[in-house]
Amino acid sequence: MKNILLIIVLFVLAGCYYDSEEALFGKPAIQASTCNIDSTKFSVEIKSILQSNCLSCHSNTTAASSGAGIKLQDYADVKSNSARLLGSVQQASGYSPMPKGGLKLTDCSISMIQAWTTKGAPNN
Repeated sequence: MKNILLIIVLFVLAGCYYDSEEALFGKPAIQASTCNIDSTKFSVEIKSILQSNCLSCHSNTTAASSGAGIKLQDYADVKSNSARLLGSVQQASGYSPMPKGGLKLTDCSISMIQAWTTKGAPNN
């Protein structure tokens, strides 16, 4: 009887182990950088976002064959479609949500496109 009681006490004490959330799940991720939309440029940020997320369907060679129809490969095409691009990546009502079949762009990428569009979509 004494042995059973000792075993129960050991199980209870072993079950009372405490760990901090950081030790169990790791430290929360710290963002490596902040989203700076003040200096958003077409030639750097916007072009990079488009290359990574849009050109598989909206390049000059794939737009017609994929059925997308809208080209986003060069500045002139992007400028003429900038309002439509912004509405689509924001997944706003009345716009076709983009990227189609993919994950929504990051808030930072959307903010960069919005800032660039708000500045008049300059060719910078």
